[in-house]
Amino acid sequence: MTKQEQLKQEILEKTKEYYELVHKPMQDKKFVDGQTRVNYAGRVFDEKEMQYLIDSSLDFWLTYGDYSKKFEKALSKYLGVRYAFLVNSGSSANLLAFFALTSPLLKDRQIKRGDEVITVAAGFPTTIAPIVQYGAIPVFVDIELDHMNIDTTQLQKALSSRTKAVMIAHTLGNPFNIKAVKEFCDKHNLWLIEDNCDALGSTYDGKFTGTWGDIGTSSFYPPHHITMGEGGAVYTNNPLLKKIILSMRDWGRDCWCESGVDNTCGCRFSKTFGSLPKGYDHKYVYSHFGFNLKVSDMQAAIGCAQLEKFPKFVEKRRENRDKLYEGLKDLEEFYFVSAQPNSDPSWFGFMLVLKDKLNFTRNEIVEFLESNKIQTRNLFAGNITKHPVFDSMILDTDYKIVGNLDITNKIMNDGFWIGLYPGMSDDVINYMIKKIREFVKSK
Repeated sequence: MTKQEQLKQEILEKTKEYYELVHKPMQDKKFVDGQTRVNYAGRVFDEKEMQYLIDSSLDFWLTYGDYSKKFEKALSKYLGVRYAFLVNSGSSANLLAFFALTSPLLKDRQIKRGDEVITVAAGFPTTIAPIVQYGAIPVFVDIELDHMNIDTTQLQKALSSRTKAVMIAHTLGNPFNIKAVKEFCDKHNLWLIEDNCDALGSTYDGKFTGTWGDIGTSSFYPPHHITMGEGGAVYTNNPLLKKIILSMRDWGRDCWCESGVDNTCGCRFSKTFGSLPKGYDHKYVYSHFGFNLKVSDMQAAIGCAQLEKFPKFVEKRRENRDKLYEGLKDLEEFYFVSAQPNSDPSWFGFMLVLKDKLNFTRNEIVEFLESNKIQTRNLFAGNITKHPVFDSMILDTDYKIVGNLDITNKIMNDGFWIGLYPGMSDDVINYMIKKIREFVKSK
């Protein structure tokens, strides 16, 4: 062993000691009812994440590197897709996924400004933002209450001669009706983007969500199924989309050389592109108006350790969801979300929706839970069209709505969710059950 290898080994051993001294006692700290804060989500890690992070930092390769390639390969193998690309957030993943479909390389299937994209108003804004930011028109349809996902009976009503794609999320890990959506997209030659940011590990008919459509996206922000701190991914089986995604992620360049590598194609100075002079350096030829959305190798290092633990994370999420449901299912005051038929969700949160004409409101129960140190969340934007960002937008010009979005508005007014992430013990789950039941009983 060289001096360098020996020193690195010592550093990594000290990193483990630091984890056991500082972080592990916090993670093992006994839960105390009413005193310990119950966060809706959190990081679940051990010394391995810290060691991988330190190992990457010692190499001081700060951009895309070996850990990034390792993670992309492992993620694509896990999901069973041909290509997976790391980006710096789930929001960037959605941005890249959508903008890839605006590439001129797609010819008659290219999404152009003024084209329409079917989506839902109940969700996170960055599922919708890229559509608006490009200049396409989002067409909002309602969701259904049982599974909290797109109401597929409204797809046909949303269709027009300008429709080019469907872009929707699997809500809180529960798959939408992929069979119905996929058949609709195939019938009308539409692109399908699956926002899989809240559903990594979920399956439908035994196949992972995010892999049914043309492009899938993931987020690795700390509350999500795995964390890099910041980070995300875009994945596809389509070789042409792979080429476009890689170009747009990396400044829009035509070259496919990795960072720090030159002349992969072997003809860097011998080709003609566009109206450029023959032999213009291929590393500085641009075929798209792209971005720089790469992640750092240090973040990818954390992701590699997380991905090794991921199957157990999914199992624990399912266990916690089942315990919450069993403890609350007899409460007639709530609608509960059921798993989409033919699916096995990797749950992100536990949704509760108040029934009509109760003697308490969503805000009252939420304030009670928060006062008892139980963190809650609404279903993100609730109804994105009600937000100030839409004040300057014109209905039927900048966006369209199919029907009245009645269920979407119901969720906006009466829905909330609590956590079930893998770091939650049975004591935490039981405490949340106890407090919800205590509130309902008091009314």
